[in-house]
Amino acid sequence: MKYNFDKIIDRRGTDCLKYDFGMKRKGRDDLLPMWVADMDFKLPDEILAELHKRIDHGIFGYTDPLDDYFDALNHWFSTRYGYTVEPEWVTLGACLVYGIHVSIQAFTEPGDAVMVMQPVYYPFSEAVRNNGRRLVNCQLRYEDGRYSIDFEDLEEKLKEENVKALIFCSPHNPVGRVWTKEEVIKVADLCLENNVILMVDEIHCDFIFPGHSFFSCMQLDEKYRKILAFYTSPGKTFNIAGLQSANIIIPDPELRAKYRKANTAAGYSQANIMGQTAIMACYNKGAEWVDELVEYIYGNVQYAKAFITENLPKAKVVDPDGTYLLWVDFSGYGITKEELEHLIVDEAKLWLDSGAIFGPATALFERFNLACPRSVVEEAMQRLKKAFDSCLNA
Repeated sequence: MKYNFDKIIDRRGTDCLKYDFGMKRKGRDDLLPMWVADMDFKLPDEILAELHKRIDHGIFGYTDPLDDYFDALNHWFSTRYGYTVEPEWVTLGACLVYGIHVSIQAFTEPGDAVMVMQPVYYPFSEAVRNNGRRLVNCQLRYEDGRYSIDFEDLEEKLKEENVKALIFCSPHNPVGRVWTKEEVIKVADLCLENNVILMVDEIHCDFIFPGHSFFSCMQLDEKYRKILAFYTSPGKTFNIAGLQSANIIIPDPELRAKYRKANTAAGYSQANIMGQTAIMACYNKGAEWVDELVEYIYGNVQYAKAFITENLPKAKVVDPDGTYLLWVDFSGYGITKEELEHLIVDEAKLWLDSGAIFGPATALFERFNLACPRSVVEEAMQRLKKAFDSCLNA
C-alpha cells in the first residue's frame, strides 16, 4: 500500500474522546478503546497540506461556501456514486446529529410519531425523545446471523402509528448492512405512499466491502424528492468529526425552507472554516487514500471475524457488508448483560459499545470499532479470548 495504516499514533493527551475520557466515562483508564466511531489513522499529507495552507493564512473569520465547495462535493458524489446535487439544495451543519435534531423540529410537531429501525445508532432515538416526539420502532429482522427490514411491520406501523418521519440509516450502524437498491426503493415507496418524510443518514457510505454496492437515496427517482432529506459528511470517511462539518441536502424547496427556518431558530449560520476547508481537501484529494483505507479495514474485519469464530464459538459475528463496525452476538453464552459487561470491561479490559444502547433487544451484543491498526485488533482479540477462556471455559 502507498499509505501506512499499521502505524500506531498516540492520541492520549490530545483531549481525545476515545482515549482520554476513560476515567470520566468508565471510572478507569486501563481500557483498550474500541467504542466511539472514530478512526486511529492520520490523514494523508496531500490533505494536511491544504489545512496547513489555510492555517498559514492566519485569519479565521466568518466563512460561507463558494462554487469550489460545491464542486468538491459533486466531484466526490459523481465519481463514486454517479449523482450530483444543486448548490441551493445544500445547507451546512455542525454534524449529522445536529441536522437530524433540527429536522425533527422542522418537519414534525410535538407528540408526532418518528420512526427508527433498531438496533440503530442511538442518537436517533435520543433526538426523537429530546424533541418531545413519540418514538416508533420498526425492529430489524435478525435471522441466521443477518439483518433485514421487516417491510410488513414497516408498512403497518407507518399507517397505524401515523408516522410523520422515518430516520433511515444507510449503510446501517451498527449491523453493517449496505441496503440494496431494491430495499432502498421499497422504503422510499412506503414513505411516499404514506406522506412520511424520509430522513437518510449516509455517513458510512464510503465503507463498502467487496461483493456489495452502495445505492444512495440521491439516486432515487425525482418523484421521491418532495419527501427526502439527506445527511452526509466526510466526518467518518476521513475522521474529521472534530471539525464539525456536515451537509444537509434537501432538494424540495418547501421542505428545505422548513429546515432552514428551524436552523436559523437554533442560532446556526456560518460553518466551521477548517471543516469547510477539510471537506474540499478530502473530497478533491482523498480518493486513493480512502480506497486503501477500506481495503485495510476489510482486512481487519476478516481477521476479527475468523478469530472470534475459531476462539469464541458461541459468539456470532454479524458479517458486515460495510462500515468499520463489527456487531457481535454473545447471547449464545447464556449470560446476563451485567456478566457480559464484566467480561468485556473488567476481564478483557476493552471499552466497546454495549448493544443495549442501540435498542433493548440487543443487550447481549457488542459493537467493535475496527478502524485502527491491525496490531490493536489483534491485541483486542487476544484479550477477549483470555477473558472468555478464564471465566467461561474453565
